Amino acid sequence: MREDERVTPLELFFDLVFVLALTQCTTLIADTPTWGGMLRGVLVLGMLWWSWTGYAWLTSVLDPEEGAVRLAIFVAMAAFLVAALCVPHAFGSEALLFACAYAVVRAAHIVLFMLASREDPALRRSVLTLAVSTAVGAGLLFAAAAAAGELRVALWGVALLLDTGGPLLFGQEGWKLVPGHFAERHGLIVIIALGESIVAIGVGARASIDAGIVAASALGMVVAAALWWVYFDVTAIVARRRLARARTGREQNNIARDSYSYLHFPMIAGIALVAVGLTVTLAHVGEELALVPAVALLGGAALYLLAHVAFRLRNVHTLSVRRLVCAVVLLALLPAAVSLPALATLGILAGLLSALIAYEAIRYAESRDRVRHQLAREPLAD
Repeated sequence: MREDERVTPLELFFDLVFVLALTQCTTLIADTPTWGGMLRGVLVLGMLWWSWTGYAWLTSVLDPEEGAVRLAIFVAMAAFLVAALCVPHAFGSEALLFACAYAVVRAAHIVLFMLASREDPALRRSVLTLAVSTAVGAGLLFAAAAAAGELRVALWGVALLLDTGGPLLFGQEGWKLVPGHFAERHGLIVIIALGESIVAIGVGARASIDAGIVAASALGMVVAAALWWVYFDVTAIVARRRLARARTGREQNNIARDSYSYLHFPMIAGIALVAVGLTVTLAHVGEELALVPAVALLGGAALYLLAHVAFRLRNVHTLSVRRLVCAVVLLALLPAAVSLPALATLGILAGLLSALIAYEAIRYAESRDRVRHQLAREPLAD
């Protein structure tokens, strides 16, 4: 098991492939702004997310830059890249190719875990149970490739459910992780997802730059910065310390599974949906948003906040009422969003998120200072 908590350059390189995957998912939804398009985009993002988070667990027990492991990671990256390229037609003409690429990514993951568990029977048992759920998930994608229409989408949903449900059903006793490394790796992927929201602003602003585009770009930056603040100002620090102080084994692994592998997905999905809303808003600044893009913009932000509510509840067992209320308000504004200019809707979103951050910074100034400065100087080890 590796002891270095530093995220390696190869891991960052691997994450760059996820950038393309995320971009492809948001493009899929933006180009097909229907409920079906949104569902397909979230499903494919879920499968790719589960592949990525599996490698975050793997690199806690293997140094990805050592020996043949590096070459295997490159093979997985190539397969991940092919899967990402297939995203726009993953439910159509390239369904089989996506299934093949996905299977290679997951197979490389299992093989590397088997090598890492040669002298660890408990880890080996956990890997074997993961291999079962992985095989079932990949097999259902092949079955989906042979199906069509709603059946194909349904099989994707079952594949995602069974694949991600494996660790929940079979337990977490045998897994190993390096807490600081694991938390940092997920924090970096949040930054990557937020970077996609910035890219969405550029993609949407394809026409000549006028006052409306400038205003929408500025408001989009406020939204992206607010989403960053919600995660990194205090939440990420507290969660990392909670993971590091948990008892090694079942307790620590369960926290890592629930807080990071599971609850970070709705955060990433929420950011991706906001990026879809930003793309459409920048392309149609003075027009009203259709229902699906409006849901993507406001609903995506609400999903992100609700994931944080669950994240806090899982880690410190308290309810963030203010973030819950903000999420509910955003959802309640959806009827108005389809009748207002897109720029106005974006302005409301930026204003609400800014108000939430200002309230938290002022109301909890003392505890925030303690978390960010006093606790930061304390060693994590007991």
